[in-house]
Formats: sequence, structure tokens, C-alpha cells
Amino acid sequence: MDEMLLLTRILLVGFICALLVSSGLTCGPGRGIGKRRHPKKLTPLAYKQFIPNVAEKTLGASGRYEGKITRNSERFKELTPNYNPDIIFKDEENTGADRLMTQRCKDKLNALAISVMNQWPGVKLRVTEGWDEDGHHSEESLHYEGRAVDITTSDRDRSKYGMLARLAVEAGFDWVYYESKAHIHCSVKAENSVAAKSGGCFPGSATVHLEKGGTKLVKDLRPGDRVLVADTEGRLLYSDFLTFLDREDGSHKLFYVIETRQPRARLLLTAAHLLFVAPQQNQSEAGSAGSRALFASRVRPGQRVFVLGEGGRRLLPAAVHRVSLREEASGAYAPLTAQGTILIDRVLASCYAVIEEHSWAHWAFAPFRLLQALLAALCPAGMGSPMGDPTAPGIHWYSRLLYRIGSWVLDSDSLHPLGMMVSSS
Repeated sequence: MDEMLLLTRILLVGFICALLVSSGLTCGPGRGIGKRRHPKKLTPLAYKQFIPNVAEKTLGASGRYEGKITRNSERFKELTPNYNPDIIFKDEENTGADRLMTQRCKDKLNALAISVMNQWPGVKLRVTEGWDEDGHHSEESLHYEGRAVDITTSDRDRSKYGMLARLAVEAGFDWVYYESKAHIHCSVKAENSVAAKSGGCFPGSATVHLEKGGTKLVKDLRPGDRVLVADTEGRLLYSDFLTFLDREDGSHKLFYVIETRQPRARLLLTAAHLLFVAPQQNQSEAGSAGSRALFASRVRPGQRVFVLGEGGRRLLPAAVHRVSLREEASGAYAPLTAQGTILIDRVLASCYAVIEEHSWAHWAFAPFRLLQALLAALCPAGMGSPMGDPTAPGIHWYSRLLYRIGSWVLDSDSLHPLGMMVSSS
């Protein structure tokens, strides 16, 4: 069985690569497959611009301040020195404090140092401020936690700073700010923050509608279950539950709470998950022109989502009257259906997350659906799933594969910053 599972995955990876090449994906911006492509065109940040376009200490950026770290505090062990010879540390205090930072900050800084040398041969990255133990920054500055750095180029050529900021975004910093004519400010999420682990899921307390009648907790879904979904025209139908793209039993997650009044509904989902939003015109079907899928973190009061109407026969656009945040410990689950959509707590949502293009994501999972259907027909019942256990905990291996491919061929700002847990090692 192990050999069958390995062979299946090898065949599937080969199939995906063949599709990418034949579809011309490699002709777009970013890095392609096969021969080396020309670097994509990078746009410098404007003075006072910050990316992402939200406040630094919010969920969509570097997350909340978690408290000052001193040399005598227990959390001091969270800081690690950076002795990268390709980075110049100003260290005006002569204490080595500017070299101390969290591992995540260190990883991003080292990646940026390489980009700087590639962009400007003979020029190095320069850090003017790192961890602050002397109280020189504003209250609750992330410098006090070793999660922020202020940077310039070694030649201090201010005409380069806009591009330096863009390179910092590309290197993976969670928030980059062209703060001053004299430097760029960059920061990262805390190593163990809720924000760093949001992913794209629903809580275990969420329910789905079954074809055989009644409802079921999303965490209890099993192969063979058929759940209520909608097609591209907004028509309701039932579709096979295939697997969990992510399953974290009992985990703590921060969820966006989307609430409507007419019809009344309440949906919890993580920041990077996709939710279908209706056009502003008076159109009632999910497939109407102009409807689109948005990250949950981008849904605002006044926008309309699709809710199951009374009697359960059709979808109705319902205005969002409140969006809030709520932390729950009921676990996090991302079910995948053959249709790619699902009604969760009577609200229509996508099965996908991370990238704000539902159709792209559904296309990317086509090889998985095709091969699973083929293997299900060929493999006798009782042999287990050659595609892996559909209810296994953790992020599904196919999701991880697609995330790596997406990170390779797409611009960094095409992926939600909270889309997937990324190891800092």
C-alpha cells in the first residue's frame, strides 16, 4: 500500500508539471519551469507607502505586540544573533543589540541580503536599528521584541530605498513601511502568534447539510458524505466530500465572524479563506455576472454574501451587517468537495484559500479530483485511499505541493500573508 501511495503521488506531481507547461503558466510573470526566465519587473514603494495596506500590529500584517523583551526576561531566549557577513549592522550602542532578533526576522533579513547584492552588485544590506533594549522607540514598538528592523543600503543611496522596500516585501517580511527618507522599516509576526497560524479553515462547530437529510458538524465529515454546494450558476446541488485540505483538531484559531440579518446567518472562517460576494446590483444568483470570491479578511459590512433561503431551495444575497474577530478552540477544518464550493452554516463559501481566485484554485485541484476518481474506480473497497487518509490531521500533502508551486510561479502579493503556516527553520 505504501508503494501504491508513493507511485500515485509521483504520477500526480508529474501530471501537474505537464499541465503547467502545456498551459503556458511559465510564460507569465515570475519564475518559470525549465529554462531560466528574466526576472520579473519590480515596482519600488512610494514614500510613506506600506505593504500590506493595513496597520502594522493587525492580523493582516505583523500581528499584535506581545510585550517587551529584556536581557533578564524569560523570553530573551527567543532572540538569536545574526552574524551574516553580507549584512552591515550599525550597532551604535556597541552592545550587539542590533544583531539580536527572532528567528523569523533573521530568516527574512538573510533572504533580503541576498536580494540586495543581486540587485546592486557591490552593495550590502545595512541595519540601523534592530532589537531595542533602551526604550528609544514608541510604546509597543516591535523593536522591543526583536521583530522589527530599520534598514538602508550600505552606500546610503536614498534613491535606492524605494526598491529596497520592494525587495523586503519580496523577501517575505510581514509588514514593510517606507517610513523615512533615511530608512525602511520592516517587521514580522511573532513566532507563535495566532496570526502566524491562521490558515484557511472553518471551526469544528460549523455545520453542513447532507443529501440524506439533516446536518453534520464539519469535523465529522467522512468519505461517502454528500453535502450541499452550489455550481457556477448558483444552482444548489449535492457534491461528494473528498478530503480535508487542513485539519487541526482542538487547535486555537482566530476567526472572522461574518453576520447577516435578512436572511439571518453567522459564519466563522479564517482570514485567508474565500467567501463569495454578490454584485452590488439587485441580482439573486451566485453565478450572476460580477459575483466574486474574496478573502474573509476583505469582507466589509454592506457587501452581500449568499445565504440559504427559507425552505432551503435557493440562495439569496444577504447584506453583511457586522464583521468581527473571535478566537475559538474547537479546531480548524478545510473540507474539499468535488464541486469546490460548500454551504457552511447556510452561507456559500469556497473550499479554497490563500489565493484570491476561486477558479484558479479549482483548476489547480483538477488533477487531484481526476486521479482520485480514477483510483477509486480501479482500487477495490477496503484497500484504503491511495491518495492518503482523507481525515488525517495536518495540512494535506497536495495543498503543500500547490503552495510551493504557487510561491514559485506567482508574485508574493498574490498569496494571502496568513494563507499557510510556514516553518521558519
